[in-house]
Amino acid sequence: MITHPELWSFATTWYRYLDVHAPLESFRSLVTEDVEFVFPEATVKGFEGYTGWYNAVVGIFFDEVHTLKTADIQIQSDNKATAHVIVNWQASTWQAPNASSIRYKMDADQTWDIVKTDSGLQIARYVVNKMDYEAGSCKL
Repeated sequence: MITHPELWSFATTWYRYLDVHAPLESFRSLVTEDVEFVFPEATVKGFEGYTGWYNAVVGIFFDEVHTLKTADIQIQSDNKATAHVIVNWQASTWQAPNASSIRYKMDADQTWDIVKTDSGLQIARYVVNKMDYEAGSCKL
């Protein structure tokens, strides 16, 4: 069984890696071999698909801050769970020759399918369900 503290710790680690633009290899042990990510802009599969997406976004966004708000297990069997995750995401972008950057601020509502292995938790499927923008946020 996957416990709430395990899920919370795992999700916190995931988002910390995103915030610091951790080396791509940091994520490999956190996803299954056939992982699927469903983002608003693309659906990618496997670590190779994630690699392309990750390399693109770390070249676009900076000053990222992910604050985990919800990580609740909805359905669970022996070593699998479906979790509802809400994270507040804030990030900036800049495009030359603009004089200043722009800021994105939103809650990202997500569904994660998680598996528990001998080495820890892994994401099997990661779906961004919707994004609720804060007042004054730029839109993607």
